Amino acid sequence: MIARPEGGPRVVVGVDDSAGARCALSWAIGEARLRRLPLLVAHAAPLPPHVSAAGQLGCGITDALRASGAELIARILAEVSDGPPDGVDMTALALVGEPGAALVRLAGDDDLLVVGHGTRGPFSRLLRPSVRLHCARSARATLVCVRPPAFDALLECLAARDASPGQVPGSRFRRLGRRLRHPL
Repeated sequence: MIARPEGGPRVVVGVDDSAGARCALSWAIGEARLRRLPLLVAHAAPLPPHVSAAGQLGCGITDALRASGAELIARILAEVSDGPPDGVDMTALALVGEPGAALVRLAGDDDLLVVGHGTRGPFSRLLRPSVRLHCARSARATLVCVRPPAFDALLECLAARDASPGQVPGSRFRRLGRRLRHPL
């Protein structure tokens, strides 16, 4: 387990290369700033099935997975906050193992565990279990699942900057107004 300053709570966020993870990291940075808590950014890469079945852990695969995890964390931090966030005591950790189990082990009772909410189908869930659901079932920490904004809502926010809600063609506000004026 990662040492904590004065043994207090921290914000633990799990990241991967998805939109949900980027939103979760952004939310976790803001929450760590707001509460003045240390931030732990973790990426856990599962071992490929052929490696774990053959027991070839000493052939450099774990080092390569950790190195690619560290690169992923650095890249996502650069995209979300232009590098390590200012005003936040941050630690980055690249692990090898099942992501859900690794996050549950990292987050203590008084921590805030932040994960992204993915949008995968049932077939992909059979191949790779949901980290969010594993954390919801097993974590002792407070769990926050951050859903990426819907594409329509994002477009509306961008369009609302240029015009008022009544003037945006196809706006949700306009459609809602039509429904309220013309009941079924």
